[in-house]
Amino acid sequence: MRELLDEISAIIAAHARPDQLTPIDGLLVSKAETSAPDYSLTEPLLVVMARGGKRMLLGDEVFEYRAGQCLVVTADLPVTGHFLGATPRTPALGMGLVLRPAVIAPLLLEAPARPRGETGLPAMGTADADADLLDAVRRMLRLLDRPADAAVLAPLLEREILWRLLTGPHGAMIRQIGTAGSGLTHVSRAIRWIRDNYAEPMRIEDLARLAGMSPSAFHRHFRAVTAMSPLQFQKRIRLQEARSLLVARAGDVAGVGHLVGYDSPSQFNREYRRLFGAPPGQDASRLALS
Repeated sequence: MRELLDEISAIIAAHARPDQLTPIDGLLVSKAETSAPDYSLTEPLLVVMARGGKRMLLGDEVFEYRAGQCLVVTADLPVTGHFLGATPRTPALGMGLVLRPAVIAPLLLEAPARPRGETGLPAMGTADADADLLDAVRRMLRLLDRPADAAVLAPLLEREILWRLLTGPHGAMIRQIGTAGSGLTHVSRAIRWIRDNYAEPMRIEDLARLAGMSPSAFHRHFRAVTAMSPLQFQKRIRLQEARSLLVARAGDVAGVGHLVGYDSPSQFNREYRRLFGAPPGQDASRLALS
């Protein structure tokens, strides 16, 4: 296992870029040299940590994973995270693979029989990465040094990695991504609407109708998937978008607050400070300096 992680780490360190992208579609590599908190909207993703560790906060739930472990995310989620003890001398190294329903769905026909009761599953989870999964990840990463092979072998290795996930502890979560009628699929429609229309007024009844559920069932499923209520989810999206806008518009705090859906500047300032630890103007100045 140590040998696997050492080779995976070396390849990631050699190919990591600030934008995490690689020439292989859907494959990401990350090198983090700081433990500063980051706030992001994550997509459905597998992350395998090769060196170091990371702690993620989703709503009030904490997820931590370290070298040799993996994180699975099955929906677009606003998360807060920080790498554990990452420095320029000892960077945290990880790989990511975008989880695509179109690739997962055909594998479900060959997967073990689906157990009953796979509803209301959370959209984030961690587990140990076994030797078979790490070996498939290593072979996928090796293709970064063999571009002539990547066009043919990368899709095959993507399927192998997904198969390892489907037959492992995260199988139920991965199955939901590829199943058209799953609870995750229905809730994801509402998640996408909030993500795309975060500045607009929101009615639970409308979101429930979009998801094809009663309001009470929708609220229950939404919280099970995201660890937040729809209102908390919208608020987190608004504040993270505001932070991005403030980098370019540090002097227009009230205008940014209005753009992301806040009619009250005082409420915007109060909720922004609660999430990011500083009022918007001060935080924007700090971001500009960094």
